[in-house]
Formats: sequence, structure tokens, C-alpha cells
Amino acid sequence: MRKKNKNIVLENIRMVSAGAKGIAVGRTAEGKTVLVSGAVPGDLVNVRVKKSKSKYFEAEAIEILEPSPFRVEPKCIHFGVCGGCKWQNLSYEKQLDIKNDEVYNNIKRIGGVEDFETLPILGSEEQYFYRNKMEFSFSNARWLTQYEISSEENFGNRDALGFHIPGMWSKILDLKECLLQEDPSNAIRLAVKNYAVKNGLEFFDVKEQKGFLRTLMLRQNSKGEWMVLFQLFREEKENRKNLFDYLLAEFPQITTLVYCINSKQNDSIYDQDVQTYFGEGFIMEEMDGLQFKIGPKSFFQTNYKQALELYRKTLEFADLQGTEVVYDLYTGTGTIAQYVARNAQHVIGIESVPEAIEAARAHAELNGLSNCTFYCGDMKEIFNDEFLSLHPKADVLITDPPRDGMHQKVVEQILKLSPEKIVYVSCNSATQARDIALMKDHYRLVKILPVDMFPQTHHVENIALLVKI
Repeated sequence: MRKKNKNIVLENIRMVSAGAKGIAVGRTAEGKTVLVSGAVPGDLVNVRVKKSKSKYFEAEAIEILEPSPFRVEPKCIHFGVCGGCKWQNLSYEKQLDIKNDEVYNNIKRIGGVEDFETLPILGSEEQYFYRNKMEFSFSNARWLTQYEISSEENFGNRDALGFHIPGMWSKILDLKECLLQEDPSNAIRLAVKNYAVKNGLEFFDVKEQKGFLRTLMLRQNSKGEWMVLFQLFREEKENRKNLFDYLLAEFPQITTLVYCINSKQNDSIYDQDVQTYFGEGFIMEEMDGLQFKIGPKSFFQTNYKQALELYRKTLEFADLQGTEVVYDLYTGTGTIAQYVARNAQHVIGIESVPEAIEAARAHAELNGLSNCTFYCGDMKEIFNDEFLSLHPKADVLITDPPRDGMHQKVVEQILKLSPEKIVYVSCNSATQARDIALMKDHYRLVKILPVDMFPQTHHVENIALLVKI
């Protein structure tokens, strides 16, 4: 270890694994853990310590002495600044290995389970251009790189349309390209920015809370139809109309264009009145014969192809024979509920978001599914003894909770319900493992299947099958 410019520098640190949020992990000669950004497993690096804790260092790589055999050249010109695809410098095969190991280790270590089958992780057919929804922000003060700042050059117009710099909400990276959504996503975004700059439209000022153009959302379906949503901070009717008409003339793929005037301090649209300028105000998606109406506020899995695989595997794990009563907890817009309903006698879905339940009911009607019943309420409050007494016993329970996992009260109610089979879908295998541990005296974990929904990131889903002991 040596000191440099009053900063601690650690030399010859070998990255041996990946930790939380994809950070590379190494150890000093003394055995102290080092969490390193800017490195990948297998690298030998010199690092600068940013934070020193009693049990570990947080550091950043400043020199790669030996590159990892798993290191690859990032495809995106914004890699390292954007922060959205932190693993573009890691081979996809290694990404899958790390995700697979993370899920397996969480289930064993946190769940305290030893004897279960681990199916090989289901990788994504597409490692880029897999998202069907992207959101971008306008700013009148684009992020300047350290090189630009030190050059003392006058950059003039600093309007930007892109992503927030990680940890800096007021700073926007002006995107030249993004490899997460297929064309014409980049073309639409760049056309909007160029038109706005050329015509003097005012980009949003985050600090001063003023301006005209605030956010842009692009959404597509598997048929190549596009929805465009603008959030405007104030109304400028003529400028709005001219911009929208220009965009519709340039991109015939846009089948609906919607907007809202949002002058709040935050850019959440869920409490906003969204207006339809062109088209029906929604796009339709089809999943194995089921139709789903996707509006500007709708939740829908952003990786369509992998979501479909996730639902197919969930149905496979449930192994329904057509006679079962199925409970679907945290049902959202009822996508999984309806996907399995065609193989069940009846499905009961529960969700806390009223708009999601409204969509679930509308979709069930649209798909002619009369065997789905949806209830709205806080899961730990509505899923109580009275609810269980008023509804048939579940043969199979499917649960797909948020990252925090299930509330302990919900786990207790599941044990009272005592279904023969539980299919637990999770976006956080650590909290999933915690919940499995709470049920392991009553349920045996049979198998797990990690599913990669988000290539180039550390995120991974997992499906677990538990059967009653």
C-alpha cells in the first residue's frame, strides 16, 4: 500500500468475484475485502480508496495491470459515464455465470437450504436492444466530462436529452446512442433534440424548475408499433403542435403520441392527466394468444421476449392440470394470472395499486377469461384470515413480490392457506431466500431457475418451486 496525493492507493489487487450491484471484489494481502468500481472479476488492478471501513475498502480502479480473460470491449461510446450497463466490459457468458452463482449462493446461505435442483440460468437471446421502454430527460445544462471542463473551452449550447448521471440527479448525459432499445429509438430521440435546438425550444432547468421540454418516453410492442410520451413543464401550444406534427411526419412507426403538462417538482406521471394527441393513446401487446393494452402509465415487463419465457417457465413449474384454484399475489396488471388461467379452474389475484387492478380486470375481459378474480389492497392487510375464510383454498400459489420480498405477515398467511405448491418469482434472490427460510419447516424447495432479464447489468430474476412437506 502507498499514499499518493493524500489518497490511499492499493496495488496488485486481484478481482476474484462480483458482489452486490455488480461491483468487483478483491482482497488485500492482509485479507481485507476491497469493493472496486471500474474492474471486472479476473482483473489485476491498482485502486484508489474512496471509503475506508473497518471490514472493507470501497475503491475505484486506476490502472489495469493484467486484464481479466473475461474482459471484453464495451460496445457503447457512453460506457463508464452513463452507468446504465455496468457490465458491458464483461463477457455475457461470465455475466450469466455470476448471476447463476449469486442466486444459488443466496438460496443456500440466506435460505439455509441444501438439497435442491439448480437449473442452468436462462440467458437472453438478445444481449442488446432488448428493452421495449426507455425514458429520457431534457436539460439545459448537459453533463461535461472532466476533459471538457479542464479544456476551458466555451461550449455554448448545453442542451441535452439523455440519462441522469448516477448519483447526480441534476446532471444529464447527452446521448449520442443507446444500445438498449432497437431503432428507430435513437433516431426519434436525436430528431427531437435537433428539432428542439434548431427551433429554440427551451429545455428543462432542473435546479430552477423552469423550461418547456421535460421528459421523453419511447415505448414499442413486438409488432413494431411505437408510443411516444412527452412531459412538458408548461404549455406552449404552437410549439407543442409543431414539434408533434414534425415527429409524426418523420416517423410513421409512431402509432400514438401522448403528452402531459407536469409542473410538479418531480416527473412522475402517475398522478398526471395524460392527453392523447394522435392515435388511440395506447399500444397492444400479444403474449401467446393473450392481448394486453399498454398505456403511458402501464407496467409491463421491459424485456418482452424474456418475460414471455419467464411466464412459460412459471406455468411449467406450476404444472397445472385444469382443476386447480390458483392464488397470484402481487399480481400487478394480472399478466401471470391470466397466463396461467387457461390451465386452471380459477385464479385469484391480489395487488395494492388500483390502476393495475383496473387494467387486470379489463385485460381479463378482453381475453375472455371469466375465471379470474382480482382484489385491490395492501397485501399484508387484505390477505388476512377473513379473506381466507371467504375464498376457496389454494392448490397452487404464485407470488411475484417487489425487491423487498414478502412481508412476514404475508408469509404467515401463506402458511395458513397451506397450498400444495408455491411458485415464487423474484427479482431479488436475497429476499426470496429469506422468505424461503421462513417457510422451510413446511415447504421443501424442489428447484430454482435463474432468468436473465437484463443483460449487461447485475440484475437477475429467479423462479423457485416449493412443495408442501
